Amino acid sequence: MRIALIGYGKMGKIIEQIALQRGHQISGRINIDNQDDLWLLNRQNTDVAIEFTQPESVIENLKYCINQQIPVVCGTTGWLNHKPEIEQLCVAKPSAFFYASNFSIGVNLFFQLNQHLARLMATYPQYEVKMEEIHHTEKKDAPSGTAITLAEGILAQLPHKKQWVNQATENSTELSIISKREPHVPGTHTVVYQSSIDEIEIKHTAHSREGFALGAVLAAEFVADKVGVFGMEDLLKN
Repeated sequence: MRIALIGYGKMGKIIEQIALQRGHQISGRINIDNQDDLWLLNRQNTDVAIEFTQPESVIENLKYCINQQIPVVCGTTGWLNHKPEIEQLCVAKPSAFFYASNFSIGVNLFFQLNQHLARLMATYPQYEVKMEEIHHTEKKDAPSGTAITLAEGILAQLPHKKQWVNQATENSTELSIISKREPHVPGTHTVVYQSSIDEIEIKHTAHSREGFALGAVLAAEFVADKVGVFGMEDLLKN
């Protein structure tokens, strides 16, 4: 399979290593120094694109791939207010679009555990829930896409929580997410339920970016011959 890498930073390079190990070819490597090479990608030279860039460039990148009917896997976060627009374009063309806030298999299992715990805690209002996420200093958006997914899972199960906020809060209707940026941290996410008598904590700690990269390549393999809008739940049940 011929894979174009849109975004060739640390994550892009690890994705390349795993893709080559799995027998794929790299049809293009697009970064900030050769952005115009994006326009050279088409269905004749590329089977699928993997997009890991920045919020300011992701929408243009996705629109180009979808208009060219190149299936595209996206892991960029911080742009999700435009996601419905991209999904509508994908359906209209038609093409294939796969998005995940986190491609790690472990994190996606953690998402399910988080929702299950929130469902159990819904009848115990004496527990106050809060979140923390820690990432490397190069990560620009906060909170992380993974933290937002976790927060949305909690909000769906706790009726008294109406929204998340990226700060400490005394408002009982708000879910606090504290974001920290430290050197060399691939990603740590913690959810804590605290009462006056005890505390329940679940935590996911990534030790490297390889889990994210492998998941992205698996997603590319999954979506390359499909049409539609997909996510990790589709890949995991495949």
